[in-house]
Amino acid sequence: MSIRSILRIVSRKSFLRALTGCTTILFLGLILLGGCKKRQVTVPTPLMNADPQYWVRVLLLNDTNNCTLQIPSAFNIENADPNQQTQALSTHIYQHDEQTRIQLSNGAFFLAGKTFECRQIIISTGSPHIFSLNGNDYRGKLKLIIGPDGNSFDAINLIPLEPYLAGVIGAEMPDYWEPEALKAQVIAARTYCLYIKRRFGPKRNWDVSKTAAHQVYLGVSSESAAIWNAVHQTEGMVLTCKQNNGKEDIFPAYYSSTCGGHTESSRNVFGDSFEPLIGVPCPFCKNVAKPKFFFWPMVQIEKDYITNKLFQRYEKISLLGEIKDIAVAGQSNYEDFSRLTRIEVLGSSGKKENLRAEDFRLTIDPTGNKIKSACFVLIDLGDSWAFTSGRGWGHGVGMCQCGAQGMARKSKTAKQILSHYYPGSKISTIDY
Repeated sequence: MSIRSILRIVSRKSFLRALTGCTTILFLGLILLGGCKKRQVTVPTPLMNADPQYWVRVLLLNDTNNCTLQIPSAFNIENADPNQQTQALSTHIYQHDEQTRIQLSNGAFFLAGKTFECRQIIISTGSPHIFSLNGNDYRGKLKLIIGPDGNSFDAINLIPLEPYLAGVIGAEMPDYWEPEALKAQVIAARTYCLYIKRRFGPKRNWDVSKTAAHQVYLGVSSESAAIWNAVHQTEGMVLTCKQNNGKEDIFPAYYSSTCGGHTESSRNVFGDSFEPLIGVPCPFCKNVAKPKFFFWPMVQIEKDYITNKLFQRYEKISLLGEIKDIAVAGQSNYEDFSRLTRIEVLGSSGKKENLRAEDFRLTIDPTGNKIKSACFVLIDLGDSWAFTSGRGWGHGVGMCQCGAQGMARKSKTAKQILSHYYPGSKISTIDY
């Protein structure tokens, strides 16, 4: 998919400008979404007439067997099963702002008192094109896909790119941060989304998840005038760099919360290699990040727990026998700290296995809330391992979000921020 083939919408610019003004937002009225929620000011979802193939498919629920849906207006349910195209289905549901439970019944969807005998359906609404799933509000449409076993389904939000970004940025960065930091965040997030969509989307039913596994997406609750301003002012902007074939193209513009003083090469963390992801000094995040995140306290974890976690995830490690030692096999050394890049596991068989340090820490602590980064010193305490001298939060590749705020406070522009964290990159504009 060419960068310049995404979403050609003639009226887009004028419509998005309407989204960025608080006066316009207030004028467009109140919408009540979900149970006891307060009435909130919102606006219609832009770009709903864009070609669906250029929308973003966000995985909201995975392998669930029920959920709740609430829509403030009548809605349509359409058959989206490519294997049942001869079975026409388009049902109009007239219920208004009532909560309905979606569940499976004999391998079919049951909702709003009706059964739908197809494995994929799309639920769409009228303006403002907002629905509430399990109490959370999202823009666009909702697609439900029954899994192969017939006992569970996935819930996927189909949403145009720009409204998707409005639901990401406020979840990834405080909306009261400097406007230039927000703009840098939007450009990085837009680039990352398009890259992941292109690389992985064709192989599955969704492009990105709503979690930090990709980038956090909270939907309407993340939106604000400041966020929409940042989205609008960076309209269509993406980061590109020269690829191995000599052409300019997008790349995975990774970012994380706090690098701790120096970002890391993507090759050491994710195994890919792009010129802008080489790792750069960052003296900007220390005065922005909370002290407990920049320097995190010692974490002590029992060896049996670590062994079980490694055995569960890596069959090759489980074949080593009892784990006798865990050692640092590679690290990046900076001025006053180091980031581990490789870990070596020694088994009772005498054999060893290597794995990336980032994979090691997330295997032991999938949340990343205890072992916050791979910047630590590993100490053997007998029955447990201690992770000491912890520094930074996240994988450390690409833009440091706290660093971006630090640069913005020093009057650096979004372009300057992105040039620092993604050296050799260029800002290109998608031809919508």
